[in-house]
Order: sequence, then structure tokens, then C-alpha cells
Amino acid sequence: MDQCVTVERELEKVLHKFSGYGQLCERGLEELIDYTGGLKHEILQSQGQDAELSGTLSLVLTQCCKRIKDTVQKLASDHKDIHSSVSRVGKAIDKNFDSDISSVGIDGCWQADSQRLLNEVMVEHFFRQGMLDVAEELCQESGLSVDPSQKEPFVELNRILEALKVRVLRPALEWAVSNREMLIAQNSSLEFKLHRLYFISLLMGGTTNQREALQYAKNFQPFALNHQKDIQVLMGSLVYLRQGIENSPYVHLLDANQWADICDIFTRDACALLGLSVESPLSVSFSAGCVALPALINIKAVIEQRQCTGVWNQKDELPIEVDLGKKCWYHSIFACPILRQQTTDNNPPMKLVCGHIISRDALNKMFNGSKLKCPYCPMEQSPGDAKQIFF
Repeated sequence: MDQCVTVERELEKVLHKFSGYGQLCERGLEELIDYTGGLKHEILQSQGQDAELSGTLSLVLTQCCKRIKDTVQKLASDHKDIHSSVSRVGKAIDKNFDSDISSVGIDGCWQADSQRLLNEVMVEHFFRQGMLDVAEELCQESGLSVDPSQKEPFVELNRILEALKVRVLRPALEWAVSNREMLIAQNSSLEFKLHRLYFISLLMGGTTNQREALQYAKNFQPFALNHQKDIQVLMGSLVYLRQGIENSPYVHLLDANQWADICDIFTRDACALLGLSVESPLSVSFSAGCVALPALINIKAVIEQRQCTGVWNQKDELPIEVDLGKKCWYHSIFACPILRQQTTDNNPPMKLVCGHIISRDALNKMFNGSKLKCPYCPMEQSPGDAKQIFF
């Protein structure tokens, strides 16, 4: 990410210079046009079209020509400086990004099944983004058949999200009401927050909407048990309708950030109902790859420099540990402290009687006869007493 920040910093410098150059150029040319136009008008009034110029006017015209030349040269010099800044962006990209990343690829990793899975992930990503035409074109080109029922939920969710972005709540409310039981089962407060936002939108209309707001408050009844305090705040705000909510102690109800929050909440709960992750798997994988790629390129160069063989020959394991940050922690991972390998379904973590944990492969390699001595404490025990644990 540091490389991206460096390039972005250079790009911001260029954009700032472009903006400043545009304003300077426009202002300078406008001043020249006004100056030469005024000079022309002055000459025509004082001398006429066919009369010879006086010495004073000749001097003024000479100064005008010099001013025009100096302005053009200044603009050309500034434009040349912008070109050098653009060139620095290209150099920053070449310096911070390795154009050849094929060296970290593993031969044969994209077989027919893997290619099909990648196409499916890409199609799902385009469905999530509402790019239905792109997804359908990809299906045709790759020969991938997608069930229409798989596309329908994404079409509906994108339609609702687009409505929420322009502060139209009705489609989201209808969806929440139709899926009320499932939302309650996952302890979602989406429907209440949608009703709350609609009520606030009525409050913004002032006393004109007072009767409608009171009538709409009946929708809060099913949520009184879990959201009593929030409902009390909403009802208390009715007292200040005449002077305006923006001039009352309830001004926080008008916070614009709650519209962005409701979009995030809807996306999260809708994806949960569909059995999908909140973020697109393709986006997560791409972000993880951007973080891991520099380290993988470096270790590949070291391996080639030292002529190490067999270090990186397994498709499901990397030669080094890559820290992707906490946002990419989706499940617990255990690495055996003896063999220094990540446990798998075929090599699960095993808990010894003494409480220490090692992998099954380490357990099988360490016991001698019918006894096993823990590598971390002097306790001897039977290998059969070790129990598999699940994180």
C-alpha cells in the first residue's frame, strides 16, 4: 500500500498544478484580451482608422506586444513544468510497481476447473455491482451457464441500494417487511432504522406533516420492546416541529451520515439472508494480492539468487507468512510450533494431556514406542490420550 500512496501523492501534485495552471492561464488571457481591446478602442477614438500613430501610441503598442510575449512565454514555461510533473508520475509507477509479476505464479494453477471458478467469482462480482450486461457478456464468452434465479436477488438488491442513495426508502421498506421474520431471526434492526429514517423525513417537513408523522408512528409498535429509548426521542422531537428540528435539541436526528449507514446495514443484512459475504470475494482476493505481492516478489528473487530448490513447490502453501492485517482474519489459524507448518484437515491440531498443542504429524514423529514426551514440559504420556481440537 505504501507504493500506492507514493504514486497517489505524485498524482495529486500534478492535479493541483493542472488546476492552478488552468486558473492562471484563464486569468492571464482575460487580462490580455481586456487590455488589447481597451487599447484598440482608445486608438480608434483618438486617431481614426487611417491616421498615423503618434509616438506615444507607438510606444504603448510596443509595450503591449512585449506584455503579450512575456505572458505567452510564462504560460509555456508553466506548461513545460506540468509535463515534467506528469513524467515524474510515470517514473513513480515504474519505481514502485513491478510490471513483471508472472514470476510469482505457479505453473498449472489455472486448470479448467480453476478457470471456471474464477469466471463464476467474476460473474458474481459484476452481479453485486449491478453490472448485469457485463456479467452476461462474460457468461457468453466463457461458456458459463448461470441460473436466472441466481441473478434475480442481485438485481433487486441493486435496485433498492440505488433508491437508498437518492434517499428513497419505500423499496427498502417493502423488502424489509416481506423478509421480517428472517431479519428478526438474525437480530437485525434494519426495518426499525428504515422506519426511523422515514419518520425523520416527515419531521423535516415541519408542522405540515405533523398529522402524517403521528399516524406513521404506529409502525414503531412492533419495535417498542427493543428500541424504546429511540422511539421516545423521536416522539419528543414532535414538540419542536413549529420552530424546526434543526433549531432544537434533536438536531442530531438530521445527521446526513445515517443515510450512508443505512446503505451499509442493508447490504450487510441482505447478504446475510442470501448466504453471501458482505464484501465481494473478488475484491477481497484482489486487495489481499496487492498486499502480498511485493513480499512474494522479494522472496522469489531471493530464492532465485540463492538457487534454492523445492522451497516453493506446493500450490496450497506459501514459503513465507504474509500479514494481510486484521480485516482479512476470517477464521482461526494454528501453526504447529514443532514442524512450523499450518495445520490442515488431514493434519489437525492435537491437544496433549499437559495442555500443549502440536500437529498430528508432529505427534506421530515424536512418540517412541508407547510413550510420548511433551516437547515443552517433562510430562510423559500416551499418544492415544491426545485429542483433536477445533478452533
